[in-house]
Amino acid sequence: MSGAPDAEPPASKLRRLLAYRLLLTLALTVFALDQVTKTWIDARLPLGTYGLAHGAIEVIPGFFHLVHVGNTGAAWSLFTGKSFFLALLALATLGAIFIWRRALGLQDRTAQLAFGLLCGGIVGNLVDRFLHGHVIDFIDLHFGAYVYPTFNVADAGICIGVGIYLWHSLRHPQ
Repeated sequence: MSGAPDAEPPASKLRRLLAYRLLLTLALTVFALDQVTKTWIDARLPLGTYGLAHGAIEVIPGFFHLVHVGNTGAAWSLFTGKSFFLALLALATLGAIFIWRRALGLQDRTAQLAFGLLCGGIVGNLVDRFLHGHVIDFIDLHFGAYVYPTFNVADAGICIGVGIYLWHSLRHPQ
């Protein structure tokens, strides 16, 4: 007897990892789509492109434009200039999701759907903060005179993921 604790068999580790395959697949998909679209925008439009007079691409006239802006804050420009703080918050959030995955009900497929979208979005924006010092936003929607805050694929994943989890939690309280 060596006194060393028994290591978990590889098959058991793989089984635990596969239990979260929907979450992991969605997170990787959202992250990949987010980074591919941001790379394309970064290569196609100079930073600060906003408005048709400054080189934005009009996809649907009067409604949907592609722009290239840098956001050092969070949604709706909250905490502008606090990119480092927001990166730390993102890391803490990912850690908390991992630590409390059982309490969050991540064995459930709907919860995995929600957190896959959420985690993919968090990681996508986190990578931007480390690479660029800001998040690349590029989806610019106009509803008549109202201009919705510019966003990206990661932001959409985060918002949709949170919405799905809230809906699921209200329908299935623990």
